[in-house]
Amino acid sequence: ALNRLSWDRGQTSLSPSQFLRRQQVLQLYRKILRAIREVPAEADRQYLKDWAREEFRRNKGATEEDAIRMMITQGNMQLQELQRTLKLAKS
Repeated sequence: ALNRLSWDRGQTSLSPSQFLRRQQVLQLYRKILRAIREVPAEADRQYLKDWAREEFRRNKGATEEDAIRMMITQGNMQLQELQRTLKLAKS
């Protein structure tokens, strides 16, 4: 929570579209972390968690709307792939 607060303080006010985009990114991040919790092997879970954190951290400073939209789309596709894989593993 502290990291988020200090990050927010450094921001200028967000436009409505930036606010919505930020909400989409945070929602995607939470969904990915929730899906990763379902991964049975601890080592795989940790690897995927580290990977997700690093991907989001690496792209944190992105400002180009089209690039952000594309990253959200890619992230959703990766989330769906993970969910499909987990579903297959359970069946």
